[in-house]
Amino acid sequence: MEPIIPKGETYKLYESGIHLADLYDTDNGWLQRRRTLEKDGWTELTEISSENQGYSLPLQSIAERLGEWNTTDWDAADDVVTSWGGHYQRYFQVSAHIQGEIKTAWVWALRDEKLPIDLIVLDQQIIAFLFSGRGESTVLVKPGFEELTPLSEWNHSLLSKAEYGVTRLGRHDVTMRDGIKLATEVWLPSGMPEGNRVPTILVRTPYGRVTEHFGGSQWLRFVRRGYALVSQDTRGREDSEGEWLPCANEIEDGDDTLNWIAAQSWSDGKVGMIGGSYGGFVQWAAAASGNPHLQALVSYVTAGTPFVDLPRKGGTILSGTLAWAFAMADRKKDFEAAVRDDWDEVLAIRPLIDIPTKALGKEVQFWNEWMSHSDNDDFWARADWSLYGDKVNVPALLISGWYDDNGAGTTEAWEMCEKHERENLKLILGPWYHQANTTRSIHNVQFGNNAIRYDLDILQQRWFDRFLKGMDNAVEQGPRVQYYMVGEDEWKTSENWPPQEVVYTPYYLLSGGQAQTSRGDGVLSAQEAFANQKPDSYQFDPQDAAPFLIDMSENECSVPENYYEVELREDVLVYTTPPLEEELVIAGDIYAVLYASSSARDTDWLVRLTDVDEEGNSIRLSDGLIRARYRHSTHQPELLEPGKIECYEIKMSKIANTFKKGHCVRVSVTSGAKNLAFPNHNTGNDPATDIAFIVATQQVFHDAEYPSHVKLPVLQTRQNG
Repeated sequence: MEPIIPKGETYKLYESGIHLADLYDTDNGWLQRRRTLEKDGWTELTEISSENQGYSLPLQSIAERLGEWNTTDWDAADDVVTSWGGHYQRYFQVSAHIQGEIKTAWVWALRDEKLPIDLIVLDQQIIAFLFSGRGESTVLVKPGFEELTPLSEWNHSLLSKAEYGVTRLGRHDVTMRDGIKLATEVWLPSGMPEGNRVPTILVRTPYGRVTEHFGGSQWLRFVRRGYALVSQDTRGREDSEGEWLPCANEIEDGDDTLNWIAAQSWSDGKVGMIGGSYGGFVQWAAAASGNPHLQALVSYVTAGTPFVDLPRKGGTILSGTLAWAFAMADRKKDFEAAVRDDWDEVLAIRPLIDIPTKALGKEVQFWNEWMSHSDNDDFWARADWSLYGDKVNVPALLISGWYDDNGAGTTEAWEMCEKHERENLKLILGPWYHQANTTRSIHNVQFGNNAIRYDLDILQQRWFDRFLKGMDNAVEQGPRVQYYMVGEDEWKTSENWPPQEVVYTPYYLLSGGQAQTSRGDGVLSAQEAFANQKPDSYQFDPQDAAPFLIDMSENECSVPENYYEVELREDVLVYTTPPLEEELVIAGDIYAVLYASSSARDTDWLVRLTDVDEEGNSIRLSDGLIRARYRHSTHQPELLEPGKIECYEIKMSKIANTFKKGHCVRVSVTSGAKNLAFPNHNTGNDPATDIAFIVATQQVFHDAEYPSHVKLPVLQTRQNG
């Protein structure tokens, strides 16, 4: 018997192409009926509690605003600002056959907000709401208008169909090689012929194998499309046994889990993995075991290896990870612990090893372990999946962004696979921070409406269909790399990263360089001019280090902030090109070659690239950081001979940027990155226990013998017109 449809607006809600709910906006609030785990099961009509609605869309706000949206004149202008400040911009047209005739609607993009919800407008009425995130999407649409939304892409014949129910097998305690048992949840597609074996999607996470959103829908969509789903608490987390030691056991535990899956009666032996951040790290760790059952990766914003990414980037000790460390101090995540208003006081605690006891009132065992290993020894090697590149041979879809604070991890994974000439790799690099694909502006830096994509979840489904089910959907064909060009707000393609057209071009640091109120007198030049070039110097006081502009509680450590005021400091050297007479286009990793000396036995160096507009705003594009004692090797540190000139080769972060005509290219050099990394005490002592500080005299050289420079990946085809 068909349910009675209430009066009011009616919508269907889809998550990643699957119809999961019917929603009714009535005078008395929202009513819902939801799909149950069974194939065609639906709940009875119930009211939606505004306190616990269980959807990614803010239904209460939508209901309150629907009247204004539907009385707005959407034909009057290309920009619309609502009474509550929502800024909508006309984006693109969509057309489809609706009830026997062609209908054309407009997609309107919401600007200036995190997690924006876009609108589709047809004949002055809102017919759909669109939300896209890091690997998932939600569409709320009036019945009959689905073909005017991204849902139309889910109808492709070479996509697994959502034709199964979900059977939850429940918790299994999977035994690792050392006897530790990891809590593991299993879901299987129901409605298949008896005895069918299916491929598996594996999610390994330190954040809880079953959460409300997770259990509700996020990954269960794969089950409805004919995959088993296995979700596991990593060692020492939630219901899993063992000690929580981030990253240290994931190679072996991943290997053992893959073997367990392959041995199950419902498994066909093929496993794909998906996840972001730590959930990306565990994928590459599992791949490093060489396990043959792992046959597909979808790697979002993956964390990299310890001394390249975190927690020891460039040999420093990252303070930017503290918010995450505090949130993960107990067996269950507590992200509220990452939000504080006393970060300045926390960052000033010495010695570093005492931070948890003084800031949290308790010891954190993994922090103690981190502090006990100053150098890149066997402890850190346990977390270094890059050591096993010869074993890693898995089709991989990698997704990251220019402002992802784990961006180095994606670079590591890509370069490792390229070194070993692996096939079936795809790379997508967007104008995103760690929460990829969730905003069109980051800290007041604006990107195009196309900064948010509607197709990432479709792409990851196609990836698994191809390499786990053998569907000939050609997802591996076409350009291997898609990247977003900042400054042009366009997506580009290439067969390689960096693009094959790139020519690495040295830009030299020349004369002066001490930052003054005139914005600095140092020159950045593609031409060598070394006559009478004396070194530039500054005093680096670790108790007054130059800041790295991040909000610690936001836990985003690589944002494109404006460094105008930081560059006015006397401990920041600034080198700037004259205003460009024509645009300069770069795409790739940036490299710095710095010839410098210090009066200290150890110190840090930071090199930053910025794009300076006509008003003097200096927007961060890329930077790199190195601890001097690790200039030759992170395994065998060498303290400095005070005053001796050393060469530092610093790999900076990747970027694709168009420096517009009239803009300037700027490189700054300093020794502090307060907020991102604990400043070097300059003593050469153990940084975990050191409480002494030394002010160091730093010198940067740029003469014929010591030509300090950065290497910019110039897109030569663009420069030649």
